[in-house]
Amino acid sequence: MNALSLFSGIGGLDIAAEWAGFKTVAFCEQNLFCKKVLTKQWPGVKIYDDVRTINTEELPKIDLIHGGYPCQPFSVAGNQRGTEDERHLWPHMLRVVCNVRPQWVVAENVKGHIALGLDDVIDDLEGAGYTARPFVIPACAVGANHTRERVFIVAYSAGHGRYGSARSGGDGSANGDGEERTQQDWNAERCRSIRADMERRSHEAWRWRAEPGIRRVADGVPNRMDRLRALGNAVVPQQAYPIFAAIAETYNADVTGLAPGKDDK
Repeated sequence: MNALSLFSGIGGLDIAAEWAGFKTVAFCEQNLFCKKVLTKQWPGVKIYDDVRTINTEELPKIDLIHGGYPCQPFSVAGNQRGTEDERHLWPHMLRVVCNVRPQWVVAENVKGHIALGLDDVIDDLEGAGYTARPFVIPACAVGANHTRERVFIVAYSAGHGRYGSARSGGDGSANGDGEERTQQDWNAERCRSIRADMERRSHEAWRWRAEPGIRRVADGVPNRMDRLRALGNAVVPQQAYPIFAAIAETYNADVTGLAPGKDDK
């Protein structure tokens, strides 16, 4: 499953997507420090400089486009000029989506986007043939010691991910014993599976550690301001992982013709 990463930063969303099984085939990022991080962590993966000039015809097949377009037009910390802000780059992300036509799109922004601009983004996606739904997931929900609320807009192409039409000829699917299972059953089962995986990962690699002793005024840390700025703009991977995991499971189920979490028997 191939993913195109827009407004990549230092790759927070990409880490979450790759945990879920997606392969990042290209980035788009302007910041020089962030590009160095991406080059080090994903050697050989192409990095586009500007979302406004991406040549979508040269891209391979893309199953997922994700990106956190600039938050300054919507953030309560700024002037909230919305579409009048020169940093309003959502229309250019939409252009890429419309040209590439992936089955899935995940967009990320600050909570202030709910009051300013979110309805327009959802209208744009639905006008392009996608069904979209926003979710608010705070970092503290995945064990972080800060709130960091973020809006994730999940969109899929019309008709994608509806199990019933391909399996039971109605609104459900049969399990191995021939028992009819509803969409709600599969949703509940998928949630349990993803939650179990998150708990497993939390014990293995997601353990939140205490804050380091280095303070923001510490001397001797190379690229200190670049690092702080990049971290401030980054997405906590654990926040986005449940979304990408659910997409991957749904995508695989559609490809194999099996209900999520069921082996081919």
